[in-house]
This record gives sequence, structure tokens and C-alpha cells, in this order.
Amino acid sequence: MSQLAIHKTWKAGGLAGTILRTSATNLLVMVLTTLTSIATARMFGVVGKGEFSAILLWPTLLAGIVSFGLPTSLIYNVKRNAGKGSELIRTGFLFQVPVAAITGCIAWIFMPNWLGGYPEPVIAAARWYAVGMLPILLAINLLSALAQSIGRFKVYNGVRLYVPLLNFAGLLALWAAGDLSLTSAAGVFLATSAAVVAAAFYSLRESLKVNWLQGLRDRLAAKALLGYGSKVFGVELLGTLYAQFDKLVILSMLSARELGLYTVVYALSRVFNVVQTAITSVVFPKVTGQDNGVILATVGRAFRLTMLLMSIAAVPCMLIGRTLVGLLFGEQFLDASTAFYLLSAECIVGGGAWILASAFNAMGRPGLVLIRQIIALAATIGLFFALVPSFGLNGIAAALLIGAWIRLAVTLLSMRIVFRIKLGAMLFQREDLRFLTKSIKAKLKRKE
Repeated sequence: MSQLAIHKTWKAGGLAGTILRTSATNLLVMVLTTLTSIATARMFGVVGKGEFSAILLWPTLLAGIVSFGLPTSLIYNVKRNAGKGSELIRTGFLFQVPVAAITGCIAWIFMPNWLGGYPEPVIAAARWYAVGMLPILLAINLLSALAQSIGRFKVYNGVRLYVPLLNFAGLLALWAAGDLSLTSAAGVFLATSAAVVAAAFYSLRESLKVNWLQGLRDRLAAKALLGYGSKVFGVELLGTLYAQFDKLVILSMLSARELGLYTVVYALSRVFNVVQTAITSVVFPKVTGQDNGVILATVGRAFRLTMLLMSIAAVPCMLIGRTLVGLLFGEQFLDASTAFYLLSAECIVGGGAWILASAFNAMGRPGLVLIRQIIALAATIGLFFALVPSFGLNGIAAALLIGAWIRLAVTLLSMRIVFRIKLGAMLFQREDLRFLTKSIKAKLKRKE
């Protein structure tokens, strides 16, 4: 019966089915990311893994910094302004073209300073990779947002799945050809990501049939897109800094070896965020524009159920985590096993906090999330500089865990103050499990 319920939920077109399929995609992405991490760790060693991570870091960081909230704004405005999708899409893409060019030039000029302690071949590879990958990542973000806003979650999940899949396949091809190096591996990642972007453009071609040359003159679309984007940009910028600042600290305070250790255990710990990430990416576009009570009820139930299930799943996974690190990556990576435990806990707490934050964005109140991010980021950065000199990687992981608890606490407190929601009701409701059981049974009856 349980297998039949899962199968029918998978085939359903509603919220539960979409979340289930997106969760499965997240799981596959996590598996592929882990396999890629294992491959690069085995192929390049601890130091080489750190150098490769330093090459890959900058486009992701820069894309988050110069996104200006456009992906989230695209989802919000397309959902709230029916019939204006083409104008919004055109404005978003044309705005990002000069942004990518200017940011790429800055990265090229300052990369030797940003990677001052790394060998010249690593700096050269990082330059080319940043310039080439930055526009690709910006395009991926906008295409993913477009797919979410029009309900094309198959395309959205496909973009997220095929990038790591082709990356891993490309690494294996390089290894088989005997041409594996940091530069060639970065080139493969660049080529495969470009191929996925081209495929996504083709899949969404009906929605992208617009008059591109008219885009810069559409002031109403620009005002709507950049207006909401400016509201969420602060939140997303702080989110990017929060997600990447740990690596920047390692680059500036520790060595390539520590960066290699950290990227391995960090990627492995993200397994606990599979379901939570899926819920955040699906619930936001689904509930945007609905009544505030519906938004809070939907997001609250998703938060409670996933925190419960992921906490239960974390116990056995963390118990075997150290053994897995040694078996998969090699004994040289066991030095980071304590950091793995701390990062796993941080992943669960932080994922739950982001689910709750989606309620504020859906109601057009991203400023509340911005305040939360500022408080948490300031505390975490302070903890980085206090703990890293004495505790190294464990200090970074501990700072992130404390910061995640701060984000969750501030989010719950904001809901209590702004929406008059009782904290007890937000953290626990007996009806949640009954709701889950009834939902599954109802779907079964409709399919019979």
C-alpha cells in the first residue's frame, strides 16, 4: 500500500507530487555531487581538491552577488501579473548581459589578488573559468526561475540534474583519456553547463519568443522586475555571502589542504537538505499570491514535518558518517570528520529556517528575511574570526551551526511579532501527521 501511495503521489500534478519529484531530483543531484567530489578528491588529492574548489568558487559567488534578486522577482511578478511574462523575461535577460560582462572583467583583473597564495596555473584557470561560467550561471538562474513560475518543474529539475550528471561523466572521460588536470576538469564543467543552458533555452522556447530588441524600453516591466528584485536582493546577497563566506575565510586564513577537506565534508553533509530544498523551491511559487493564512499554514506544516523527518534520518546517517568519509574519500579526509557532524546538524536547522523564510517572500515581506540574514551573518562572521584561529575547520562548522540556530530563532520570533502566531503552534501540531495520512488516502481514492 505504501509503495502504491508513493507511486500515485509521484504521478499527481499537485503540490505533493511536485515536491516528491523535486525531492527525488535533489537526492540524485546530491548523489552526483558526492560522486564528483569523490572523483576529484581521489584524482587530485587533498591539496589538488582544494585548488580545484578555489577555481570553482568564484563564478558561484559572483553570480549570487550580481543577481540583483531577478530570479525571485521573475517568479513573483509572473505569478502576479498574468500575460506580462514575455516582457519580464526579456527585461531580466537583457539586464544581466552587461552585468555579466562588467563582473567578468573585474574578476579577470583581481583574480591574482583573490588567489594570491595559489600557484599561477590555478590563478590562470580561475580567471578563464570565472569569465566563461558567470554568464552561464546567471542564465541558469533566470531559466530556472522562468520554469518555476510557469509550472515547468520538469525543466527546472532537469537543469539542476543534468549539470552535475554531465560534469561527472566528463571527469570520467578525462580520466579514461589520461588527460586529467585542474584546467581540463574546469573546461569540462564549463562546456557541460553551457550545453545544459542551450537545452533549457530550447525546452522553454515557446515562453522565450519575445521581441528582444524592445526589452530596454519596457519601463513598466523593468520597474516591476527591479522593484521587487531590489526588495529581495539584500536577502539573497546576504544568503550568498552566508553560503560562501566560510570558503573565503579558508582561502584567507587557512591552506588549500583545509579547503579540500572542507569542501568534501560540506558536500557530504548536504544530504540532509534534500527534502527541505525541494519544499522551498516548490512551495514559494505555489503559494505566492494566496491568502496570508493559507501561506502560513502551508509553510508551517512543511517546516514541522520536514524538521521531524530529517532529524530522525540524521541520527543513523551521522553515526556512520565518519566511516563513509574514510571509505569514499580516503583516510586522509578523516581529519574533517568532526566538522562533518557539525555541518550535518547545521544543514537541517538552516534548511528549516529557509522553509519558514519562504512565507515572508511569498507575502511580499522580504525585508523581514533581510533583517534575519543581517543578524545571523554578523554573528557568524564574528564567530569565524573568534573560532577559526584556534579550532580551524571545526571552528568554521561550529560558527555555521550557531548561525543557523540564530536564523531559525529570529524567523520564529518575527512570525510571533508580525503575524501573532504562537511559537508552540509553529513548532508542533498533532494534526500534521493526520493531515499527511489523510492527504495520501485522498489521493488514493481519487485514483481508484
